[in-house]
Amino acid sequence: MREAFGAVFDVEPGYLNTASIGVPPRHVADAVSASHERWRRGQDTSSTFNDAVEISREAFGRLIGVPATSVACGATVSQFVSLVAQSLPVGSKVFVDPGDFTSVTLPFVAAGHQIVSTVDECDLVAMSVVQSADGKIADLEALRASGKPVLLDVSQAAGWRPLSLAWADFVVGVAYKWLMAPRGAAWMAVRPDRMESLKPLAANWYSTGENYGTDLVLRSDARRFDLSPTWFSHVGAAVALPWVATLDLEAVRAHCVKLTDRLLSGLGLPPNDSAIVSVGRPPVQGVVSSVRAGRTRYACHMYNTIEDVDRVLEALA
Repeated sequence: MREAFGAVFDVEPGYLNTASIGVPPRHVADAVSASHERWRRGQDTSSTFNDAVEISREAFGRLIGVPATSVACGATVSQFVSLVAQSLPVGSKVFVDPGDFTSVTLPFVAAGHQIVSTVDECDLVAMSVVQSADGKIADLEALRASGKPVLLDVSQAAGWRPLSLAWADFVVGVAYKWLMAPRGAAWMAVRPDRMESLKPLAANWYSTGENYGTDLVLRSDARRFDLSPTWFSHVGAAVALPWVATLDLEAVRAHCVKLTDRLLSGLGLPPNDSAIVSVGRPPVQGVVSSVRAGRTRYACHMYNTIEDVDRVLEALA
């Protein structure tokens, strides 16, 4: 058991893999467990989960600085990026970071768009705020100043880094990493003036409110892009995200970066101001990490301690 930022965690020592799977605080895991109990007893209907969906939608909006009316709920980042990619004019030019995660890059390739090497020549920038492989942080001020339409993925940023992204055209993110909720919930924020530029390619009963028929009457706000929610994921998200949104995220950021600084310094490497680090050393026993792009990736979240980091340093000494 560990206590961090007012919550109790049951994470075991040496877990440095939040960039792959976030570990929930006890009160989040308990809420999901209770929901499973109701399910096994037949105590729920589909409408039981509506409040959880709306609570998590609003909390995601707070975490990135937009109202709930601008946020659509879904299941994966690639689903939402594909929606943007398929709505762009044929042959659009898109700038992506070559090392970005494929959920951000490949939907544009699959849609037949041209991937370009500079922001100046593009019609859209699609980029992770924090890179999955090595923790590199995007220059958001430069992106904003470029005046180019921007899609940002906050999957590796939301939950440990303060964000204010109402200026971005599209913002996507998942629940199961730094937001510490179950996999199966994701969100996309759409700036109001970009709402009409997207095609409702996955129109369904949840995005229209109609269970039967062929009349396409979309909801008036970003809910027109909703997928029918993955219930238990949103139960967890409805507890985890509002709690994270109440925290001092600058303090969370400072805690995470202090730990990664210690790790990098101990290995003779410069700091990177990120909660994710990538090192050219093999994984070590007794530490849960990941290998990405041929390097070992460590990720430090709010529940990690100096002892977790020192396990790595002692093993590599």
